Amino acid sequence: MFATKPTILVTGGAGYIGSHAVESLQQAGYNVIVLDSLVTGHRDFVEQRLQAKLIVGDLNDSNLLADIFNSYQIDAVMHFAAFAYVGESVVNPAKYYWNNVTGTLNLLRAMTLASVKKIVFSSTCATYGVPSIVPIPEDHPQVPINPYGTSKLVVEKMLADFEVAYGLKSVIFRYFNAAGAHPNGLLGEDHYPETHLIPLVLLTALGVRESISVFGTDYSTPDGSCIRDYIHVSDLADAHVLGLEYLLKQDRSEIFNLGNGNGFSVKEVIKVARQVTGKTITVVECDRRPGDPPILVGSSEKARALLGWQPQYSQLETMIAHAWSWHQQRHSLPRSEQVTKLSLVSKPIYNTGT
Repeated sequence: MFATKPTILVTGGAGYIGSHAVESLQQAGYNVIVLDSLVTGHRDFVEQRLQAKLIVGDLNDSNLLADIFNSYQIDAVMHFAAFAYVGESVVNPAKYYWNNVTGTLNLLRAMTLASVKKIVFSSTCATYGVPSIVPIPEDHPQVPINPYGTSKLVVEKMLADFEVAYGLKSVIFRYFNAAGAHPNGLLGEDHYPETHLIPLVLLTALGVRESISVFGTDYSTPDGSCIRDYIHVSDLADAHVLGLEYLLKQDRSEIFNLGNGNGFSVKEVIKVARQVTGKTITVVECDRRPGDPPILVGSSEKARALLGWQPQYSQLETMIAHAWSWHQQRHSLPRSEQVTKLSLVSKPIYNTGT
């Protein structure tokens, strides 16, 4: 179909999951262009570590988007760019609707004008809300309980409408808790502020934090703490390449969950982190947080069947070991770039996230 490998525009490609997807695309031989605001993305991920083309900019800059699609022969888009802090979305929903919804609308409009009709979209299990079935299948009702989840659901509905009206085909991935780091230490998780359990536990092991909080120890789970589905970020990235290839070959829209199919409790994560790091990790037990379901685990059987996706790093020990190697080397480096990032946080531009 293509004389050479297609060119893929990756929005949010300087972030945690996006950068891993860029690396997987490169390994598969694709040409990659990254668009990222660098509000939470990292320039060194793209330019030094991946040596990919980086365009710094905002999805709400329609002129920039037009210039990109006019300047490059883009065959498909992989869209990761979004704000992704659930708590922040509750107190500042306008930021999330402007960024995640309006920014994506600008992107889809630019794609339509340029006749680019294929997109892989990074959605989330947060669109489901509190599950009534576990493992969660793709046809589970979508009743999000926070603006972040709602913003992603709105985009999913936009994609369906754009297919009917303009022939835009999409692969949507709803995934659970991304974890780990690239096995060779090239890339990893580096958020500010950090809200994810595994990096918070490892930052405690490093002494960057004094303790890790466990919110709720009286759930109806084997050890009383919440259970979540963790999936290695490299496995997520590989799934996105398979999704892209499905789009290019089948020219058909689909929606997939991406998860391990197994859950690990908060206490299990801390126990394994102690084993992997050999460090003492101080725990503070706290009350439950409102809206935290006891168990969130997804079914990924559809992705395995249709895409041939086979996760390579499904063991919790492996995810934590890879993350530990990354955090040890990352947090020994200067973080002067954070000063620049902090000054940009209040601006209505996108960052990378799940």
